[in-house]
Amino acid sequence: MYGKTSFQFTVVRVEAQSHTSSKFLNQTCILLVAERILSSPSRRFDKVAFEKYLIKARDVLDRVPLIDGHNDFPYSLRRYENNQVGDLDIYDLTIVEPWASSSSSHTDINRLRQGKVGAQFWSAYVPCATQYKDAISKTWEQIDVIHRLVEANPTTFAFVTSAQEIEDAFAQGKIGSMVGVEGGHSIGSSLAVLRMMYDMGVRYMTMTHSCPTPWADNSQLDDPGNVPIHDGLTPFGRTMVAEMNRLGMLIDLSHVSRKTMRDVLAITYALCNNTRNVPDDILQLVAQSGGVVMVNFFVSYITCGLTATVQDVADHIEHIRNIAGVDNVGVGSDFNGVARTPEGLKDVSEYPNLFAELLARGWTDSDLEKVVGLNLLRALRGAETVRDQMAADGIKPFDEWIPQTDLPAEAQPCNTGEYKSQKLLTE
Repeated sequence: MYGKTSFQFTVVRVEAQSHTSSKFLNQTCILLVAERILSSPSRRFDKVAFEKYLIKARDVLDRVPLIDGHNDFPYSLRRYENNQVGDLDIYDLTIVEPWASSSSSHTDINRLRQGKVGAQFWSAYVPCATQYKDAISKTWEQIDVIHRLVEANPTTFAFVTSAQEIEDAFAQGKIGSMVGVEGGHSIGSSLAVLRMMYDMGVRYMTMTHSCPTPWADNSQLDDPGNVPIHDGLTPFGRTMVAEMNRLGMLIDLSHVSRKTMRDVLAITYALCNNTRNVPDDILQLVAQSGGVVMVNFFVSYITCGLTATVQDVADHIEHIRNIAGVDNVGVGSDFNGVARTPEGLKDVSEYPNLFAELLARGWTDSDLEKVVGLNLLRALRGAETVRDQMAADGIKPFDEWIPQTDLPAEAQPCNTGEYKSQKLLTE
């Protein structure tokens, strides 16, 4: 494969050129947060004045679907309910234990409605401890519980896989529900598994989580004293990106190493001492390429400290707007995945506070609509256009297997190897 096609990577589009000189552009959805904002102090507004902005923000959310790029509620279902959702009433989990006592329980139907969430990427996450063991089956279980969550609450949720389906669900008063796989370890280094997960509704995959894969380095390898394993992406990792392009699957670069970012995005890394943050040069490439940086609400990523406020989150959004443009910013909260959330954004019900804060700072309705959901809808449509064009150009699935020499020693006990050189034995 590597001799057939050359790849040039930019921040939010991957461009590939074949021998026929046809070009393919793919969107990359970045579920990250920009570096710590060291700008002037946030402005505060009195309660009466702020209420006017809240009313206006809710009006915007009635017109445009608020699309949250990341929520870990499915993993909470695994932890608290063993994925048994058929008889689970999730309307108000603030009065149900152990949910009510959990500091990372931020989501239920009542609060989603209060927050006017219009569409949600539900995270299919399994820990790195499953890598080389049962990561694939456990990830399938998480994808399954997302499907069953939607099916068990048909008046609230609709399972969607495209930009148009998000808009259709929103018009019906339902929360469009999508799947994002949080960690490349979930596919067992298999392009076939990636394709099957796409068929199951997965529309983005995080390239790594807190562990490297056999084809990409993760961010922890950038910490002092650690040594990169692959020096970024391996050749098979580049094939992985190409297949995601062909499928129309968005690429999430949370958790990846600096060199992996460079390999995929052709950027350098700087500023805040947190390897999930996005420096200004990446934001500038976003502006050039038309992608979306989605702001994470985890307090440590917002302020590099132990506390944060909704004003701090708004500072991040404004910084991204100032560097990359208003067309290139969205939200990816990480609700239910973190124990500490910003003041004023304690759970999904308080989303209007964030958008009211932006309106109070002078944002126009049209710019706010882009951050709320129009930017991500555009990115999804861009990926779908690339997928359709590659199909029209006759680009076939990339069907390579990862070289056995790329697999680490810990993968060997659960790996029977390749079968192409083995003969079937019959009696």
